[in-house]
Amino acid sequence: MIQLLIVVLGLGLIFWAASWGFTQFQKSRLKSVGGELDPEAFEKTMRKAQIIDLREKKDFDAGHVLGARNLPYTVLKTRMSELRPDLPVYMYDLTGQLSVRAATRMKKAGFTSLYFLKGGYDNWSGKTKKK
Repeated sequence: MIQLLIVVLGLGLIFWAASWGFTQFQKSRLKSVGGELDPEAFEKTMRKAQIIDLREKKDFDAGHVLGARNLPYTVLKTRMSELRPDLPVYMYDLTGQLSVRAATRMKKAGFTSLYFLKGGYDNWSGKTKKK
C-alpha cells in the first residue's frame, strides 16, 4: 500500500514538473509578441488595449478587472473573431496558466501584441467591478 502511494505521488510530481516546464517554455516563446506583465505594468499600460477575462461567466460576474470583457477560454476559438488583431490584447485568468495557452493560440491566429497578467486575477489588486 505504501509503495502504491509513493508511485502515485511520484507520478503526480513528474506530471506537475512537466506541466510547469511546458508553461515556462511557452512563456519564453511568447516574448516576441508581448508576454507576461506584473500587475503594475498591466494596469499602467492597459488603457489602449482589449482586455479579456478568460474565466467562465460566473467567475467574471463575481469580480473582474475594470474594463475587461468576458471571453472564456472554452469558447476562445469560436469567438476570437470578436477581437481586433491590430490592437494589443491584455488577458488574464484565475492564476495565469490559461492565459499562456490562450496567447499561444492567438499568436498562431495572427495576433501580434499579446500580454497576460502575471499570477492571474488572484494577483490583481487594481480596480475591479462586480455584477
